[in-house]
Amino acid sequence: QVQLVESGGGLVQPGGSLRLSCAASRSIFSQNAMGWYRQAPGKQRDLVARIGVGGSTNYADSVKGRFTISRDNARNTVYLQMNSLKAEDTAVYYCNTFPRMPWYWGQGTQVTVSS
Repeated sequence: QVQLVESGGGLVQPGGSLRLSCAASRSIFSQNAMGWYRQAPGKQRDLVARIGVGGSTNYADSVKGRFTISRDNARNTVYLQMNSLKAEDTAVYYCNTFPRMPWYWGQGTQVTVSS
């Protein structure tokens, strides 16, 4: 049973923007803080941003001021607006609860920042 589905990735030039979406099942979304994570080739999967049930947010230092996480409780969807993208943002992006639960990992969505 697929419970988290990410979308919105793609190829973008440095300085560009993308918005990622994650559709979640209501049972997951309504009771949990949610997070966006990313994994670059050869690296571990790290937390990028998280948002609490009430909307409080927290960001990794590397994306502060460039990324914005938000949630739409009516649509059970969490978003990641990514601006001023850099080559080092290239990774597969995943959503999950915060803290992460291994059984919730989806397929992720590839973000490639390149000229």
